[in-house]
Amino acid sequence: MTQPVVQVSSPNEAQHRLVMATTINELLKGRANNAGTLTLADGTTTTTVLDNQFQSDMVPLLIPTTANAAAALATTYLTARDNGSFELTHDNDASTDRTFLYVRWG
Repeated sequence: MTQPVVQVSSPNEAQHRLVMATTINELLKGRANNAGTLTLADGTTTTTVLDNQFQSDMVPLLIPTTANAAAALATTYLTARDNGSFELTHDNDASTDRTFLYVRWG
């Protein structure tokens, strides 16, 4: 569930408390809206992941979801971080199912 950004203050205090409580409850349920999915590009050594919520000071934590992704993990590393994207370098492989879940951390 995507939560709105909670403002520091609001003229409507009751509404403000409701938004804060809802946001905190969603976080406690593990719904931080900080995950994504990526598949490494085949036939090349780099993959750029576009993610409008990714910030240059964040770190993507990778979780392989296929056997080919698990095998590629040892040779996959983060080479660039920008607002809105990050780049991974990896082996050049013809596999098209090197799919990962990732968590934006930071």
